[in-house]
Amino acid sequence: MSVMIESFNLTKKFSNLTAVEDLCIQVNKGEILGFLGPNGAGKTTTIRMLTGIIAATRGWAMVAGIRTDKDIERLHEVIGLLTETPGFYERLTARDNLLYFARFYDIDANSQVDKYLQKMDLWERKNDKVGTFSKGMKQRLALARTLVHEPEVLFFDEPTAGLDPKSAQEVRELIMKLSEEGRTIFLSTHNLEEAELLCDRIAVFRTRLMVLDTSQNLRNRLFQRQAIVELEEVNEKIINAVKSLDFVSNVGESGKQLIIELMDFDKNRPKLVRCVVENNGKIRSVFEKKHSLEEIYLTLIREGEIKHEGE
Repeated sequence: MSVMIESFNLTKKFSNLTAVEDLCIQVNKGEILGFLGPNGAGKTTTIRMLTGIIAATRGWAMVAGIRTDKDIERLHEVIGLLTETPGFYERLTARDNLLYFARFYDIDANSQVDKYLQKMDLWERKNDKVGTFSKGMKQRLALARTLVHEPEVLFFDEPTAGLDPKSAQEVRELIMKLSEEGRTIFLSTHNLEEAELLCDRIAVFRTRLMVLDTSQNLRNRLFQRQAIVELEEVNEKIINAVKSLDFVSNVGESGKQLIIELMDFDKNRPKLVRCVVENNGKIRSVFEKKHSLEEIYLTLIREGEIKHEGE
């Protein structure tokens, strides 16, 4: 598996402010990496360094085998960047806007522009001025501009921000298709549900990289696995029997549900069910509680705040 994005102690300082510090990260070919963090964490600054827009204060990065600080023209031929607020010439048509940008690349501009106008479902509006477009249509046009030169690596900075649910869903579906085509995607988003849906791995970032892993591995690391046992009726006999099991560390109650933390979840879940049944518990369902990415994210951010206060 080839690495398409790699940084080595990437650091950016603005006077006395350190925006990004010692970022070391790897993103594999075809992977969607979710880059998460609060406002002001340095996410956009990171993207600007990785795309060669600004220089690092210290450290360096490689994207598609190209040094981002050495060969910027060649870098821009193989990457696509969708910013949070893409700008267009609003008095020009959609097609003329795309042609203007497409001619910066060594491609068949007319053919590629037409291809992506159709792909983004903008063909019927190709001759309309962009100033008449809705935000969702402008975002689709921005995606067409990002993709017109067929880049290998894509950087998306809040691609669905401000879009209505239908437009946001269309953008997410496109991102999934791009990944299936083998494109590598670096996705900065505040939408944690979106990150959970799209991303192979999650990076939580706040000036420094706090953690980089799959969301499932982060769940396993941060939370003890919990079984939710829904019963026809909850009583003290069942609760006490469950609490007496040596692999159960905690039992909570919510209505007709028992929320049970247990060690070695897969091995001990059948024993838990047997215990409940043997104590005359009538089970409606048993399932594992799945902690959301929002819970994971907030836990990591709180951990980072506590660590920072202790330094």
